[in-house]
Amino acid sequence: MDAPIGIIGAGRLGQALARTAQRADRPVVIANSRGPESLTAVVETLGAGTTAGTTREAARCPIVALAVPWAGIHDALAELSWSDQVVIDATNAVLLPSLEPVPLGGLTSSEIVAQLVPGARVVKAANTLAADVLAADPRDAGGRRVLFVSGDDADANGAVGELFDAAGFVPIDIGDLASGGRMQQAGGPLAGHNLVRMPAPWE
Repeated sequence: MDAPIGIIGAGRLGQALARTAQRADRPVVIANSRGPESLTAVVETLGAGTTAGTTREAARCPIVALAVPWAGIHDALAELSWSDQVVIDATNAVLLPSLEPVPLGGLTSSEIVAQLVPGARVVKAANTLAADVLAADPRDAGGRRVLFVSGDDADANGAVGELFDAAGFVPIDIGDLASGGRMQQAGGPLAGHNLVRMPAPWE
């Protein structure tokens, strides 16, 4: 196995991302605001390869997925430090329970996340699919489920794309955080679409 994937947030989305990492044969360190002792049942459900940690321990992994509600973003990231980690922003800036997009003052949600993780490289990914779809096998109807990736660092985009490709998805890089992130975020044209890429005749 390669280096572990850190996941901050242990709800439905965080657990779906853990299952994705498991399909890619990557160990997982999953964390939440209540501490590792609160995650015994979650770790038992996810099974081998997943351990509970603190948010600081999860944030030390080379790739860290952010899977917390938008209202909890600031608190979740407030006391963490970053040194070139790749942060997968899988969040959606919506009000709960209405799911209305949060006004962001002209920025994308991932640009705001990037401001909160100085020193990290942010990649928007895994936010356009529902958690149950993300957790399921992405091979469907003879094809593979599409997952969009966007970010300002080509190497980081590539690392995230490789992770999801190894998990069975078809990653598609759609540009930087400003343009690609806007297409992916809540209210954008790609939000909520569940697409499956079928093999081309020559494949």
